Parts: sequence; C-alpha cells; structure tokens
Amino acid sequence: MSKVEIFDPALCCPTGVCGPSVDPELTRVATSIFLLEKKGFDIKRYNLGTEPAKFVENTEVYKVLHEKGPDSLPVTLVDGKIAKIGIYPTNEEFADWVGVKVEELTKKKKVSLKIDLK
Repeated sequence: MSKVEIFDPALCCPTGVCGPSVDPELTRVATSIFLLEKKGFDIKRYNLGTEPAKFVENTEVYKVLHEKGPDSLPVTLVDGKIAKIGIYPTNEEFADWVGVKVEELTKKKKVSLKIDLK
C-alpha cells in the first residue's frame, strides 16, 4: 500500500467550498481523500498557509518550491517520490496508487423517494 502526500498551496480551506465560489476540483480531491482515509489508506494533505514547516522539512517539496516557486503547488508525493507537480491527481491516479477501483472514489448520492398512494 502506497503512502500519498499532497502539498497544497495556501488555501483558506481544503474542500473548495469556502470563498466567493466553489472550486469543483478541490471538492473532488477532498472527497477522494476523505473516502481513502475512511478505508484506512495512508494519505496526508498539507496546506502551505497553515503547515509551512512540512514544506521545509520535506527535501523534495522544498527543492520544487525553491526552484519553481509557490505556483508549482500542489505537489504530490507517492512513497516519498514526486508523482505530480502543479496539478492535483486524478481519481484514476489515486485509485492506481492505492490499489482500489476508481468507482470507490466517487461518493454516490443517496436518493430517497416518497410515494404517496392516496
């Protein structure tokens, strides 16, 4: 089982539902991470705005920031090695890295129907 770490740019919240408009990409990533964490997978997410020490402690991420600046974020590591720079992983990549089916990363909405037989 792989360890996945995502180093986000400075965000007010990781879900994408804060601020003036909803960011569907952040919402997708937050949902995928939530579902993987619920299944017990080792996946961590760090925010430059609230956890800057994590970015300095990790030599791979620090090197990217030093060479390319904060616009290179997000940076994703898989087992300590850089897997993506500047864009979030797709659900297919998350699924591949941890060994699940991609369908497991889409939270299905429950629909309830009320039938009135009067």
